[in-house]
Amino acid sequence: MKITKVTPLHVGQFMFCRIDTDEGIHGIGEAGAWGHTKAAATAIERFAEYLVGKDPGPIEHHWNVMHRFTYFQGLAINAGISAIDIALWDIKGKALGQPVHKLLGGPTRTKARVYAHVYGKTIEAVLEECKAKKAAGFTAVGHINPFLDEGEDEVYFKPHVKKMRDAIDNVRRMREAVGDDVDLNIELHRRLTPAEAIVFARGIEQYHPMFIEDPIRPEGPDAMARVAEKIHIPIATGERFSNLYEFQALMVRGGVEYARADLCHCGGITAGLKIAAIAEGFQVNMIPHNPLSPVGLAACLQLDAAIPNFAIQEYTTGFEAGVMESKPLHLGHDVVDEVPVVEDGFVTIPTRPGIGIDLVADAEKIRPPLVNPIKMRPHKDGFIVDQ
Repeated sequence: MKITKVTPLHVGQFMFCRIDTDEGIHGIGEAGAWGHTKAAATAIERFAEYLVGKDPGPIEHHWNVMHRFTYFQGLAINAGISAIDIALWDIKGKALGQPVHKLLGGPTRTKARVYAHVYGKTIEAVLEECKAKKAAGFTAVGHINPFLDEGEDEVYFKPHVKKMRDAIDNVRRMREAVGDDVDLNIELHRRLTPAEAIVFARGIEQYHPMFIEDPIRPEGPDAMARVAEKIHIPIATGERFSNLYEFQALMVRGGVEYARADLCHCGGITAGLKIAAIAEGFQVNMIPHNPLSPVGLAACLQLDAAIPNFAIQEYTTGFEAGVMESKPLHLGHDVVDEVPVVEDGFVTIPTRPGIGIDLVADAEKIRPPLVNPIKMRPHKDGFIVDQ
């Protein structure tokens, strides 16, 4: 079998990669650098120069060539590699008539627990959506921000005491809204300084969230470890990491309990398996990140089924066209041929050959290309706010 074509597909806010072969088998993958979709497409086109004419089978070999060629990496480039890697695994599974997780040594499980996205510009909206997701059968809610998803055009300022007390009280209200039947996965969007993160985390201990995600900016593993050492709530992070070495650096410092590897920009399924193995050695569990389409979800579920240290899977109900608003269905459900359905808080692992999902024929017509504008919320002092 030979690769005949490698094509980036810009569908709505998503960037996919389709790889065709001379035997009529094709594979689909997704790039996760959703803020830089065109850059990821350029990376896919660049690596097509290497891949066309080659056997799609030796995935590990191709993965190493793409990563190690000139050692120019980073999120946009690695997102392109990730999309290609997922598509290659999709081809391998289809060629062998097996779901990818069986090729990875699985299944370890037949179902994956999932959590839904909750958004809201007001705490009242957040609480109502928490109740709705519980009523829909979810046993966990995530992307749930106690600092709220207020408009990026609104100038921000609060004194420290009000900023902390308002957010801590919002977590109290979230817990009261869903009781003890639903886990709260608190999303902070890199919003806080280490000092603020410590104060906030100590303030919400009594409400027992499953984790706090990205409490501070991800660039410094030492700073994240400093926060982890001073709080008693597990930290989940890693969604912005572009390679397995960033995870290793954080784990060795004790700065993470839940690794949020995004298979669509950390290096694909190949990298996800490596990260999971490193995490297992540190007794760290995996919560694969996916704010993307069901293609990204399908890739995650294949990994979830193959590893022993899986905790829960992100199931994207919102973020349509980049808008922080909750929805009842998975993001991008209309551009794929199947979406895993949530039942009692779990989805069944797809068993179709490959990753278990494909794009519909007219996906690019259903969702014309969309690019997020570059903007950040302004602070009252004239600087910017991570949100």
